[in-house]
Amino acid sequence: MSAAQRVLGVDPGTRRLGWGIVERRGAKVLAVAAGVVKLSEREALETRLDKVHRALGEIIDTYAPSALAVEDIFYAEFPAAAIKLGHVRGVVLLVGAQRALEVASYPPALVKRTIAGRGAADKAQIGRLVAATLGLRAAPPVDAADALAVALAHCSKARLRGGGALDKR
Repeated sequence: MSAAQRVLGVDPGTRRLGWGIVERRGAKVLAVAAGVVKLSEREALETRLDKVHRALGEIIDTYAPSALAVEDIFYAEFPAAAIKLGHVRGVVLLVGAQRALEVASYPPALVKRTIAGRGAADKAQIGRLVAATLGLRAAPPVDAADALAVALAHCSKARLRGGGALDKR
């Protein structure tokens, strides 16, 4: 990673997709922006996927990240939900490839361990720690906080490896 790099973190979802941009300058990481793309369950999956594609394209155009970090799919109790989530995640990866971004994926437990020191942290704890790490006055919405956590995990793992994306071996 160069002296300054912007990372777009994404927490994929079929109803809410969290996104967060951080900028790493040396050892310091700053919050740039974060939000949630809200998707209606009443809309066809392909319509929601198109909205994700367009929204992420606009976010990338606006904030110009050089890397995209996305959370892996966790084992789901409901296979149909995991498949739909996989479609959303596929669109996220596609947008990253189309925009020639460095793309990295991280398991949820690794993101939690990086942020909270343990892989079983709850969403409220992640939100508080993300806010504290980035010097925010309050925790962002849950999905945005999760996305910022993914971006922070990417910065942390890349720094530990001397600059590049995490090799999960």
